[in-house]
Amino acid sequence: MLVAAHGAPRVHTVQIDRVRFVPQTIEVRPGDTVVWRNRDPFPHTATGAQGGPDSPVIAAGASWSYKATRRGRYPYVCTLHRTMTGVLVVR
Repeated sequence: MLVAAHGAPRVHTVQIDRVRFVPQTIEVRPGDTVVWRNRDPFPHTATGAQGGPDSPVIAAGASWSYKATRRGRYPYVCTLHRTMTGVLVVR
C-alpha cells in the first residue's frame, strides 16, 4: 500500500465563534477536509471570491465541510457578516 508523502488526509476545524473564524488563516494539504463549525446563535457562510470554499448558509449549531483539492490561497468571507474574513491556504 502506498502512502502519500504527507500521510493520510486530515480533517481540520474552523470554529465560527463570536462573529469570527478561528483560526482566521488555516493551512492544509490537497485531499484534506476543512469543517466550519458554527458556534454562534445565528447563521453564517464561508464563501470564497475566487475558488475555494463556497458554503450554503451554516445554521447555528451546524457545520459544513469542504475537501481541498487544488493548491492555492483562497480568501473567504461570511456573506451575511462581511467583516468576517478568513483564508484557506492549500499547500
